[in-house]
Amino acid sequence: MFAETEEFLNELAAMSDDDRQAAYEAVSHWFTVNAAKITHHQKLAAPDTATTMRLSGGDAVVTDGPFIEGKEGITGYAEIDVADLDEALALARTWPACPIVEIRPFT
Repeated sequence: MFAETEEFLNELAAMSDDDRQAAYEAVSHWFTVNAAKITHHQKLAAPDTATTMRLSGGDAVVTDGPFIEGKEGITGYAEIDVADLDEALALARTWPACPIVEIRPFT
């Protein structure tokens, strides 16, 4: 999962249009270069579009807003088919965009 920080979003907003476009093109290039390992991927809508359901004692509390309580926001994900965690980490090191990449195995 890819997570943007407030600092990253501010840096992106401060870029010139050409630099911002180059950043987006770097992400597109990363997906192209790694297409053989990526099985699915999506960019998620902004955190303020989220709905969160918290289950507690059989009750469900539904609220508007992101599912995490932090300044980072999950903005997208890619499912990858790699041999092991080392290969996943190597791939994540090449991610050209937001500064946080969380890696989780499938169950």
